[in-house]
Amino acid sequence: MDEFASLRVFIEVVESGSFSAAARRTDVSIGSIARQVKALEDDLGVRLLNRTTRNNSLTEAGALFYERARAVIGELNAAKRDASSFQSTAKGLLRISLRISTSRVILPALSKFLELYPDLMLDVTLTDERLDLVANKIDVAVWLGHLEDSRMMARRLTPSRRVVCASPAYLDRHGIPTTPHDLSKHNCIVYKGSIYTDFWRFKKGGEQIDVPVSGNVRTSSSPVLVAAALSGLGVVLLQEYSVRSALAEGTLLRLLPDYDASMTEVDTAIYAVYPHSRGLTRKARVFVDFLVDLFREQGRAAAKPSARASTPVSAPRRGSKTRP
Repeated sequence: MDEFASLRVFIEVVESGSFSAAARRTDVSIGSIARQVKALEDDLGVRLLNRTTRNNSLTEAGALFYERARAVIGELNAAKRDASSFQSTAKGLLRISLRISTSRVILPALSKFLELYPDLMLDVTLTDERLDLVANKIDVAVWLGHLEDSRMMARRLTPSRRVVCASPAYLDRHGIPTTPHDLSKHNCIVYKGSIYTDFWRFKKGGEQIDVPVSGNVRTSSSPVLVAAALSGLGVVLLQEYSVRSALAEGTLLRLLPDYDASMTEVDTAIYAVYPHSRGLTRKARVFVDFLVDLFREQGRAAAKPSARASTPVSAPRRGSKTRP
């Protein structure tokens, strides 16, 4: 017996006043209506309706059962409406985990995202650690590099591209490196991590160049790298997306543009990641789509020439020291 169907039939009989009226309203035969009510009574072990030739009336047990059944069906209908609303409207709590280096791009854009989806509430975690998304109930994460976990699905947000850059003030004091080998004479702010070394790798044509670099600051924090470069401390190798605005404004200048500084052995692209088993809910889908559009717009903006960024810096001074 379909209990919910029987409840609906019973409620219809009570509210319409008779089996025949319920049959007309539901377009179901009187016999089918009567059988379902009888099956419900047999299952409960009590009579719910006093039947007469003209109409039906509720027994004491039936009156109590009717009120409870109507409340149950009302809650079920409300639950179905709420669930269906998620298919057309993004709402509820969205838990996201962002790689720290991406926060410079994503966090300023969250106000625009919430303007588009005002029924969403965000729970934001900033970490470079790859958290267990299922255990931590995270809907979407932004990670660096290739996924090795088959339980995760991913959508690429940026290509694997890195750039060498420094501030105009630093370059004015210490000169502009024109080849990768010149970097050995400069103060290089080095990122420390399991997949990184004290060699920066470049490619030009078919030639691969590994250059040893060193400096007076080492860090595992991308924001520290950016801050160090902006303050004129030295030369840095960074993900292109993390310094797009600085390059566009001219507060950082790209160096060695004829050389490819992207790592070839390790994937350093940025991905939006979500659990395979959970799939993309409506709220997660709109956020992933928003991220894709955000990074695409950032890339287009970075491709436009900037008058400030194109301002030349001075050539290397003969005999100038390369340490700040």
